[in-house]
Formats: sequence, structure tokens, C-alpha cells
Amino acid sequence: MQISSRFTIAIHIFACIDTFGPTQKITSEFLAASVQVNPVVIRRLLQQLKAAGLISVQRGSGGASIAKPLEEITLLDVYRAVECVDKGELFHFHPHPNPQCPVGRNMHNALDDKLQRIQSAMEREMEKITIADVLRDTRRCIEADAR
Repeated sequence: MQISSRFTIAIHIFACIDTFGPTQKITSEFLAASVQVNPVVIRRLLQQLKAAGLISVQRGSGGASIAKPLEEITLLDVYRAVECVDKGELFHFHPHPNPQCPVGRNMHNALDDKLQRIQSAMEREMEKITIADVLRDTRRCIEADAR
């Protein structure tokens, strides 16, 4: 299982806005240079984060800013904003297991509740960590690099 890089790139976006926002206009090109991805990827994520009410984006060269207090934005909020989890389900099954096979026809029944418990546990943990927590650690790392 792997969560796409959209999630960590979105957190990277928050860190850049927080770190450079007071002195630098935060554009998709600026963010793309930090993340080292195509600006189109950044623009798509900015749109998703904006739609979720987590950031504000001014058209043109206005730049991006954080729309609410960092302590109120959880990793789960970011995950839900940028991950394209099909029907809210993290785990996916092969769509056409062999109904003639006793394993194939019963795999869903055997796994569904277990996978839901795993996803719920992950989401509960993500809900406990805020962007403020991550950015505090980011600042510590930046300060340690400067020494």
C-alpha cells in the first residue's frame, strides 16, 4: 500500500507558505522549484487545497496563503483534500475475482472489516497531528541545518 506523493507535496506546500510567505510571493513556480515537480502538479494541488478551504490563492501572481490557523488543519484534512481515494476507501480489491473459486468469492467478506479497521486507525492518527506540529518540526530541522 502506498499513499500518493500528492499528500507529502501538499504538506511541503504548507511548509513553504509558512516559511517563505512573509517575504516571498508564493507562486506555483516557486513551489514547484522547491518540490522539484512540474508547476502543473502544484497548481492542481493548490486548487484541491483551496476547494477544501485550507489555503487561499490569488489569481495571477498574487500567490498562495494559508486560510485558517495551522493548529486547525490536520493531516487528515490535507489527506482528504488531495488524495483521490475511490469512494473513501483506501484499499481496493481486484474487481472480478473468480466466483467459482471459494477463495475468490469470499475474499471481500474475509477482509472488508479488517481493512476498514486499519483505515480508521490510520485516519484517527492523522487527525491527531496538525500542520502546526509538522511545521514546528520543519523549523527545527531548518535551524539545525543552519548551525
